Amino acid sequence: MESHVLDNSVWKALSGPQADLAEVYGRARRFPIDISPFAAIADQDDVECWKDLANLVGPGGTVVLTGRELNVPESWEKLGGGFGKQMIGEAVLGQPDEEAIELGPEDVPEMLNLVARTEPGPFLHRTVELGGYLGLRINGDLVAMAGRRIHPPGWIEISAVCTDPAHQGKGLARRLVNAVVAGIRADGDIPFLHVAETNENAIRLYEKMGFTIRTRGGFQALNVPN
Repeated sequence: MESHVLDNSVWKALSGPQADLAEVYGRARRFPIDISPFAAIADQDDVECWKDLANLVGPGGTVVLTGRELNVPESWEKLGGGFGKQMIGEAVLGQPDEEAIELGPEDVPEMLNLVARTEPGPFLHRTVELGGYLGLRINGDLVAMAGRRIHPPGWIEISAVCTDPAHQGKGLARRLVNAVVAGIRADGDIPFLHVAETNENAIRLYEKMGFTIRTRGGFQALNVPN
């Protein structure tokens, strides 16, 4: 049984604050595939939930699940995955940044270009519709960004934190994370995020900002059985 809303954050988001985005079949939900690859089921130990997910995605389709322990049926093909730290910012208040600009659909080509060069994680053509994306420009060029993604009740995930390699080491990521946190706090929610467990520099940065490690989590890309 889940002990915390963040143990199955995608399900809680798509069943709650982000339900208007959810594609649903029984006890399976997912984001539109051009917004996010993530999906979730109510109970990973329930075979009927996996059947619902298969019907939702379709034979041979691909989907990404998250969780501390992923109990994947043997008939599902594992395509790849990894582990990271789930960090929470219960004591982090953030700070607005006057130079941070709101990013929207018109900025997507530049955002996709920055993501391609920095690989912060999934970011697709409509991901910006999740809202709350901020960026910093230097000489007119988008050089850093950060935003919001998963929104379970009471919490909002910080995502797509990235900085152009030519501008790293200037504190841009920290400024943007603080600005995103300030917006999350203004909305009455608590920030959380995920970071690869091998990314020690990012973990140290977030800890200095006041984030704490809540648990180890993972993600798994899967192919639906034909």
